[in-house]
Amino acid sequence: MSRLRTRRARPPVALALPALLAVAFLLMPLVGILSRTQWRDLGAHLTSPGVVEALRLSLVVSLWALGLSLLLGVPLAWLLARVEFRGKALVRSLVLLPMVLPPTVGGVALLLGFGRRGLLGPWLEGTFGITLPFHTSGAVIAATFVAMPFLVISLEGALGGLKPSYEETAASLGSTPLRVFFTVTLPMVAPGLVAGAALTWARALGEFGATITFAGNLPGTTQTLPLQVYLLLQDQPEAATSVSLLLLAIAMAVLVALRGRWTGTPVARKDSGAPAASEEPAGPEPVGPVPPGAPLSPGAPLSPGSPATTPAPPSPGAPADGGHWPLHATVTGFNELTLDAEPGTTIAVVGENGAGKTTLLRALLGLTPRAHAELRLGDADVSGLPPHRRQVAWVPQDGALFPHLSALANTSYGLRARRVPRAAARAEAQAWLDRLGVGHLAHRKPAQLSGGQAQRVALARALAARPRLLLLDEPLAALDQTTRAHVRHTLRTHLAGFGGVCLIVTHDPVEAVSLADRVLVLADGRTLQDAPPSEVTRQPRSPWVARMLGRNAWPGTATADGLELAAGGRLVVSEALPEGAQALAIIAPEAVSVHRDRPSGSPRNVWPGTVREITSAGSRLRVLVASDRAPDLVAEITPEAAAELGIVDGAAVWTSVKATEVTLVRL
Repeated sequence: MSRLRTRRARPPVALALPALLAVAFLLMPLVGILSRTQWRDLGAHLTSPGVVEALRLSLVVSLWALGLSLLLGVPLAWLLARVEFRGKALVRSLVLLPMVLPPTVGGVALLLGFGRRGLLGPWLEGTFGITLPFHTSGAVIAATFVAMPFLVISLEGALGGLKPSYEETAASLGSTPLRVFFTVTLPMVAPGLVAGAALTWARALGEFGATITFAGNLPGTTQTLPLQVYLLLQDQPEAATSVSLLLLAIAMAVLVALRGRWTGTPVARKDSGAPAASEEPAGPEPVGPVPPGAPLSPGAPLSPGSPATTPAPPSPGAPADGGHWPLHATVTGFNELTLDAEPGTTIAVVGENGAGKTTLLRALLGLTPRAHAELRLGDADVSGLPPHRRQVAWVPQDGALFPHLSALANTSYGLRARRVPRAAARAEAQAWLDRLGVGHLAHRKPAQLSGGQAQRVALARALAARPRLLLLDEPLAALDQTTRAHVRHTLRTHLAGFGGVCLIVTHDPVEAVSLADRVLVLADGRTLQDAPPSEVTRQPRSPWVARMLGRNAWPGTATADGLELAAGGRLVVSEALPEGAQALAIIAPEAVSVHRDRPSGSPRNVWPGTVREITSAGSRLRVLVASDRAPDLVAEITPEAAAELGIVDGAAVWTSVKATEVTLVRL
């Protein structure tokens, strides 16, 4: 590496000097404690009976305060991070108030709230016989009051940085909100929780002002270590310095252990050392060895030597009876459509960005206020059920594998949420991983999986959850072409035996054609076209879909002699439409001829233009030609023709299209 790259930039003196003064200002009191400590008498000071008793009491009080903060603060942090409600800003201000309130004022406030003459104190004493002031429990309350905000702030920050898709996916797998919280949310925000807990404990251990004001200074009852320091300063300043050093050491140990993690930002976990396996090459679907008695998925090929009588597992969504669930959904809100499908139907949902594809899926899951779905699966109306009871499994775009669980634990998560015994759930999960060719990676964490492997685990997890409706939101978008073809083949194999309906959001025409029985085209939340892939390919009713399929698509209005294009220009066609009818002209790229000079002969649609872009499409080249007389036009030619014509970026060319090569789709 060059010296230029490794050389550090010098900070401006105007900023560096005040910063150094700030460091010196903060460091000076600490140096003062270290310099004035009587090191020879340190042991005697720290082991004196009064200090030992105060330390014991401080540990008791701080640990009880930590427990109360966890019990009350964790739900409060979750509420602030996940729920929108009126007065949220006020609640957050109340959380922050003890941090900016003078401790003695906090103690006075506690007296007026929980003291014998306070608002709640007489009731506590008369009903339960509880007296908080001048009691150890009062010291706990005071420490909790000033320390709990550290936990809430740290954990709220961690929860705010956690993508909701993890919790939503867990709910779609049948997990109740409480189970999601304890099995997904808390483990994933563990760094923020640990940091907040450590800061809370350290703050409770050092609390002074609120404690002495509210609970008093009674030896063995409320006299904690900070209060002991206050007393020692009057008679034994050297001992006070030694005890202060102890508290300083504890505080520094907490900060060093946290290593800057107290802001609640999730810390990236390092892999356990096992490298991520490379993608398997494309080809026949790999089928791992089947454990004795393990069920086979519907439509899955048998591995060599497997007996034909191996019991089949329940199809995805079927408990044991091989059920089938037709779909009927009426969606209102941003999306306005009705959807009906028979069992075993796979529907590709396509449309440009903002068309409402993901909103449709989330409405079927019951996860968005933007749209509401009246949903019936088989004979069951699940419209009013929460997501975890709908038996609708969802695979979001990023897969949302739980990073703290292995591939096997991820896959068995939905089964365990439905109270399937652990051994049976793990066996069925292993079988699904085997079917999707990733069984040998069962004990790896998501961070140790490649993109294709992680996506297959996510699919296995959804299929293993036994859903009645399967929703896939661009499940293959993040994969390379080779892996995408492999996973597409695997998915098609398993959808063949699915007893419910599957909706796949995709921008890939190959996925739409090869996986789906129907293609649902959305525009502004409405159904623009719902037809078999062959019909959508032949007569797309959306310019976006036509371009996705590689066609030129020009909207326009029919006239007596052709089509008046919306983008300007005129197109001569051989097909007659009623004058004024709205139509979409579809022109295949291979039907566009490219010339260096104006062509003569039969073409009736001829435009001059300039080559703007040349891309490869298999063994041919796609040439984008821009013209001021017609919309941009894509032509497909051979590399030999391009070389012969001298087609390069910026070249002036002529394009032509025969009237008989234009297909009109009436809108």
